[in-house]
Amino acid sequence: PPSHNLEMKHLPGADPELVLLSHRYEELERIPLSDMTREEINQLVQELGFYRKETPDAPVPEEFRFAPARPLPTLPPPQAPYADSKTPRENDEGEHPDL
Repeated sequence: PPSHNLEMKHLPGADPELVLLSHRYEELERIPLSDMTREEINQLVQELGFYRKETPDAPVPEEFRFAPARPLPTLPPPQAPYADSKTPRENDEGEHPDL
């Protein structure tokens, strides 16, 4: 069955693999499919969050429009090193941190 945001390309002589791309078409992961059955591949695609359409031209619900995109990882804000390598003290009530 057709899945939204999933495209199959046959490359003669190449081992089959699922290549996951970011919204900027940057490669995120490659999953080998050689040792998987069709049922296992269909299950994998479903577990990854691809929306399965009833027909190739069927509409896609809004909540699946960008599926299976995942939110970008959030990184903790950088922390300035401390000379005495102790944790910073809490701001006193009247004290304002530098901006």
